[in-house]
Amino acid sequence: MLSISPTISRFSDLSNHHEVNRGRYSRHSPSLLGPPPPLHIRNTKVLRLRHNFRISAIDAAQPFDYESKISDHIAKSKTLKIAIVGFGNFGQFLAKTLVRQGHTVLAHSRTDYSAVAAELGVSFYSNPDDLCEEHPEVILLCTSILSTEKVLLSLPLQRLKRSTLFVDVLSVKEFAKDVFIKILPPDFDILCTHPMFGPESGKHSWKNLPFVYDKVRIGRDESRVSRCEKFLDSFAREGCIMKEMTCAEHDQHAAESQFITHTVGRILEKLDLDSTPINTKGYERLLDLVENTSSDSFELYYGLFMYNKNAMEQLERLDLAFESLKKELFGHLHEVLRKQLFGTTEKSLGLLQVPRALAKLPPNGNGSSRPPQSDSAN
Repeated sequence: MLSISPTISRFSDLSNHHEVNRGRYSRHSPSLLGPPPPLHIRNTKVLRLRHNFRISAIDAAQPFDYESKISDHIAKSKTLKIAIVGFGNFGQFLAKTLVRQGHTVLAHSRTDYSAVAAELGVSFYSNPDDLCEEHPEVILLCTSILSTEKVLLSLPLQRLKRSTLFVDVLSVKEFAKDVFIKILPPDFDILCTHPMFGPESGKHSWKNLPFVYDKVRIGRDESRVSRCEKFLDSFAREGCIMKEMTCAEHDQHAAESQFITHTVGRILEKLDLDSTPINTKGYERLLDLVENTSSDSFELYYGLFMYNKNAMEQLERLDLAFESLKKELFGHLHEVLRKQLFGTTEKSLGLLQVPRALAKLPPNGNGSSRPPQSDSAN
């Protein structure tokens, strides 16, 4: 890039120049008048160039380059200071992507993950007071379902800015929403989310994976609305399918999908299924299901059951469906056995011949004998 700046060219007497300035400023700001320059300076002639141009190249990096400053400002405007509370497997999984996107990521957990955090470029704080005094813009709870309320109560909320955004990633949303509203002061913003993937299913990419969210309580200030959108954009830019729905709608759908998936996977795990030399594609998918569900803790599965009011209904429906399937199988088996016992379809339908010995016996109740059947009926 070239910078062209004109300069002035003329001979002038500095004393005249000073008088001109004195006249100019005296009309507006008499207080700016100063003493005249010394005599030896007033008699000095100065050469000034006019209508010439000075050309300089500024393609090299400049310490105060406007374009680089604007670029840095734009980059910083898209990033957030995010504190992850609960830096276990899932918290570390999210931190990798958030750090790569340029966000400032802090972390706190009961377990000392300082070494892991340092490798990921995350600042780890073992003390929650120290974490909150950093004034993160977002508190991202990555705790288990069962420990969420306890962890939230342990945070020194008074050390945070009153407009801090709280986000959860629990698999049950109505429970998370109720806990947030019960514990957090009304000045805090609340965003309930559920990435419908984890370290296994999302280890290569988040593209086309569902991300559910509900803006439970977001302030109307432009800065608070923008902050919420920046956080959601962290998942949108990775290719997630963004689904906005209420917490109640999420739990209904999750019971019909996630809870059933985990239940079937854990039932199959109890069978100790092994790979065979003749695996079908369907069987391979079942083995993958067992691997994915068994990698999650039983505490997570219990939380899906305990804190989603729709889970019990799905468990009962699953039990009824299994019983119905067994009856259908045994019903067909009964027909097969009847055919094997009686030989023909007609016999299995009750069109049986009465043996001659039985024909001579009286029917039950009246003592009258049955007339003998003719040979033509045989």
